[in-house]
Amino acid sequence: MTTSASRRAFLRRAGALSLAGTAAPWALNLAAMAEASAATAGDYKALVCVFLYGGNDYANTLVPYDPVNYARYQALRPNLAYGRSALATTALTPAQAPLDRDGMPHAYALAPALGRLAPLFQAGKLGALLNVGTLVQPTTKPQYLSHSVPLPPKLFSHNDQQSVWQAQAPEGARAGWGGRMGDLFEAGNGMAAFTCINMSGNAVYMSGRDAAPYQLAPTGAVALSALSRPLFGSSACSDALRTLITQQRTQMLEDEYTRVTRRAITTNGALTSALASVPALQTPFAAGNPLANQLGMVARLIAAAPSLGVKRQVFFVSLGGFDTHDGLATAHPGLLANLGEALASFYAATQELGVANQVTAFTASDFGRTLTGNNDGSDHGWGSMHFMLGGAVKGGAFYGTAPVVASDGPDDVGQGRLLPTTSVEQYAATLGKWMGIADRDLLPLLPNLANFDRRDLGFMA
Repeated sequence: MTTSASRRAFLRRAGALSLAGTAAPWALNLAAMAEASAATAGDYKALVCVFLYGGNDYANTLVPYDPVNYARYQALRPNLAYGRSALATTALTPAQAPLDRDGMPHAYALAPALGRLAPLFQAGKLGALLNVGTLVQPTTKPQYLSHSVPLPPKLFSHNDQQSVWQAQAPEGARAGWGGRMGDLFEAGNGMAAFTCINMSGNAVYMSGRDAAPYQLAPTGAVALSALSRPLFGSSACSDALRTLITQQRTQMLEDEYTRVTRRAITTNGALTSALASVPALQTPFAAGNPLANQLGMVARLIAAAPSLGVKRQVFFVSLGGFDTHDGLATAHPGLLANLGEALASFYAATQELGVANQVTAFTASDFGRTLTGNNDGSDHGWGSMHFMLGGAVKGGAFYGTAPVVASDGPDDVGQGRLLPTTSVEQYAATLGKWMGIADRDLLPLLPNLANFDRRDLGFMA
């Protein structure tokens, strides 16, 4: 029984890799056509998930700045806190200060290393979401402590919380919410293979139930070298190899394998040709910044979208190194500098391409970290702060509820681990609605969304 089920699963995933998606269930393709109607009206939209692997330290990213909360922050992490004077140039001035659960207004500053993002916030292109994290349903601190409501599985575990963020299930999940969006958009795209594009290794976020991620390196498509140039110096050898690895087979699994190979060769050729036709971007991306390299390629792919016939795309990029149990004060600023530099360049590139209003980038991470330091770093937490960037973002504002800055306070379940007041599902639903997904289809896409009354956080125009 297990072997049979595994074989069926293999065939379904292999079929999803076909160029036209012909192996996808007919009913699903009909549903996708209906939901992709927004994508066939001649417009284009893209989501770009920027995942910060390791669990980003929220308190040294979006820093309490008003005198009362800064003093509390500094007292709770005396060896890690920024000097308040160092935050003066990155202090954020929204039209309305965010409030905590007690109605107290809060002020924030970006970490100094994120200085390139401050003008984007003030220009209304960058927004911040406060205390967002994995939740099954709205949860109070007494409910958490008494375990009287369902909680996310395996809290504070890197691999599992990465998966819960990306797929609403612990490690081993097979489909993430980015890929499930791709399921809805594939039929509206000329070349369905380019609906979900992953620039950064394997990530469940990009896998749909039928949509399969197309994986790229920051330098572009990785060609099969034996076909891109003469094998052993002989074109005849290359032709023979091409025939061998792409010809139809009578054995079912072999035939699915060769069909995947044909798809890879065909899409590689199409993408290489499309990228070659795109003029070089004038916006500079720092060569030594791994996240900038990924986002630079995403910008080129967005420029190539018209020639590939795609109207809706989901991208995934990432930056690692955020597991700062020690060396936080020395390692974290460099990571944030890479993040700020890469995001600022990417937004500038979308402006250059004339698609700034059609592309939204957003950050995510395993979890936040503890507000209470461990002398040289911070430990695994829960809720965190994240950014949304793009011309369609209602920026210059904070969304969600500001957490009370206090050890063992009303938002603290231990050591400054924030109990989230906003769920990942609400975050995802707001982005999905902007992409054109109907409300009724957000519920199957995001299983826990039905537990939350508010499904649009209001940060997208």
